[in-house]
Amino acid sequence: MKYIVMALKSEAQALVERYKLHKSKLRDYTLFENEKMQLIISGVGVENAMRATQTLIDFYDISDEDIYINLGICAASKEYEIGALVEVGTILYQEEEFIIHSYLESKIHCMDIEQTDATSELVDMESFGFYDAVRHSSAIKNFHIYKVVSDHFEPQSVTKDRTKKLISDVLEQLEL
Repeated sequence: MKYIVMALKSEAQALVERYKLHKSKLRDYTLFENEKMQLIISGVGVENAMRATQTLIDFYDISDEDIYINLGICAASKEYEIGALVEVGTILYQEEEFIIHSYLESKIHCMDIEQTDATSELVDMESFGFYDAVRHSSAIKNFHIYKVVSDHFEPQSVTKDRTKKLISDVLEQLEL
């Protein structure tokens, strides 16, 4: 089973349509699912991502074949093209560094507030919350964080339709 945590419904919409996911509820969360995938909408922010991920962990039995994925949009410096897909190797959060996959060079700075200045190469608001939940579960063997560059620190330019298209455009690369 693939367990996917996404902050926004507009991010999830491309997966809902492509994989014919059906809407349901899991506790206080909106869940989209089929026989191979559970996608939970966490809401924006570290705490929301952590709680939603923990809800999946608590509710479903975890097998060695299961994959946990955090997928969403992020801001990036201009060296990244809009629409670029990045698999995160390291998270920087509150001045600490958390190595997820040492074979990946990409670092994302997880922030608690929306950024309008290029403080880092990549910035999001959920990656650490997801990571914090999965790292405390000894049963989870396989997890990944993927981000799609949505803007160059211009959050006002991000729309629901554009977000859906950005995620849709990278689904082939992800092979979900």
